[in-house]
Amino acid sequence: MLEEKVIELSKVKIVLLVIGALAFVGGGAWFLSLDAEFIKSQGMLRSPTLIYGLGVVSIAFFGLCGLVGIRKLLDRSPGLIVNSEGLVDNSSGVSAGFIPWSEVVGIEEFEVQKQKLIYLQVSNPNKYVNNGNVLQRMANRANTKLYGTPVQISSNSLKISYDELLKTINEYYSHSIKNS
Repeated sequence: MLEEKVIELSKVKIVLLVIGALAFVGGGAWFLSLDAEFIKSQGMLRSPTLIYGLGVVSIAFFGLCGLVGIRKLLDRSPGLIVNSEGLVDNSSGVSAGFIPWSEVVGIEEFEVQKQKLIYLQVSNPNKYVNNGNVLQRMANRANTKLYGTPVQISSNSLKISYDELLKTINEYYSHSIKNS
């Protein structure tokens, strides 16, 4: 039987994510501060509506990301717990919680903008889609439509490399299949 593996949240990685989010919020605020005539006089993107829209979206999205990051900085729970029963995901703002291996039907890797993610295909995605608050449920629905599952795990906020995380999850999943 495999020993339980507890992977802590990486406060350093989370601080860097919050700083990045704040930079994008600042960029969005700068977009909103630009004069319409100045925007029209510039190169490719001469639409004040587009620039102001990008500013609002940047502030809203990255502001939310920054708030989630700050909440994770204050979170004393482990980011991920992996054992013979399943895993407990607390690694992101849309963490899935406890996922028993018996509900996992596959593990896939996905890369978006050089960010690697582990997608756990689950037998009943709706069980996980309906977890969390309104924004989390919206994100879970979008992830399910785009990727077929609401359960994604990244090493971005964890004290572990992506390769080691993937190896660990595959090892415990394979062990559970052999013992079922």
